[in-house]
Amino acid sequence: MRTAKKQGKRIYVYIPETRPTLQGSRLTAFELVRDGFRCKLLADTAVGHIMAKGMIDKVIVGADRIMRDGHIFNKIGTSQLAILAKTFKIPFIAAAPTSSFDLNSDIKEIEIEERDPEEVTTIKGRRIAAKGVPILNPAFDLTPPHLIDAIVTERGIAKPPYGRSIKALMKH
Repeated sequence: MRTAKKQGKRIYVYIPETRPTLQGSRLTAFELVRDGFRCKLLADTAVGHIMAKGMIDKVIVGADRIMRDGHIFNKIGTSQLAILAKTFKIPFIAAAPTSSFDLNSDIKEIEIEERDPEEVTTIKGRRIAAKGVPILNPAFDLTPPHLIDAIVTERGIAKPPYGRSIKALMKH
């Protein structure tokens, strides 16, 4: 995005808050404002609404781990963004360094971290959820390759079919 901005491209970023730990609000928004990007913060649950209104022309996400077949593991909520993007015919792009690629593991071997329930039940130490309600708080999710239009890296861009393009990308 910084390169695109330097090239004079007009960029406007909508930043989902990224519940429950609010990385979008705390980190992404901070960096974008600091770097002079035009942006707006919104609730995670508002993303489908703004996509439906035609306010988004592409979705760009990071990727914590990219598998050899193009599956990506990333922060929770990434797969729902991909599903919404596909529904509204918006390109969905993962951007990550090649150090994020895992060419040896199988997706079934990857365990999704389950985070502290208090991240969901409390805000600033104040309980917001009913006592006794069971909590599910996965930190990451898996986005399948059929929902991903491109994977952008410092070595180039991988496109479907990912098995072939990732292999070629990693040879460079």
